Amino acid sequence: MYDYRRGESILGAFVLGGLVGAALGLLFSPRSGRENREYVAAKANEYWGEGREFYETSRAKVVEESEEIRAKIDAARDRLKDQVEAVSQQTKEKVHEIAPQAKDVVAKAGSTVKSGVDTAETRAQGVLDKLAEKTAPVVAQVEAAAEAPLTE
Repeated sequence: MYDYRRGESILGAFVLGGLVGAALGLLFSPRSGRENREYVAAKANEYWGEGREFYETSRAKVVEESEEIRAKIDAARDRLKDQVEAVSQQTKEKVHEIAPQAKDVVAKAGSTVKSGVDTAETRAQGVLDKLAEKTAPVVAQVEAAAEAPLTE
């Protein structure tokens, strides 16, 4: 029984069986040894020629197919490059279109912030002035007390 777990292939078993069958066929054939050798040589030459023809045909087909694939890849690469360039150009145009508007918005935001800071500064100065007015009598008393001589 054939054990598939050993990693041997079905093809290997098939080829081995074919070789054993061919050897037995030659040993028990009714022809003489010379006729068998001539027959085997003729068949070997025939199969060798067919193999070479198959190889050449296959090789030519592989070269042809690889050239077609290369041409398709080059065409796809060119299409992709064109698409990237088109999207890049559209993006640049959109940026140039939006940039002035964005600049205006940023300028407006800057002036609004400056106005807010100026308003806050004015209000803070007003609060400080009122605080100074209310604390002026207390400050004057503290200064007068500081200048007065100490009596014991």
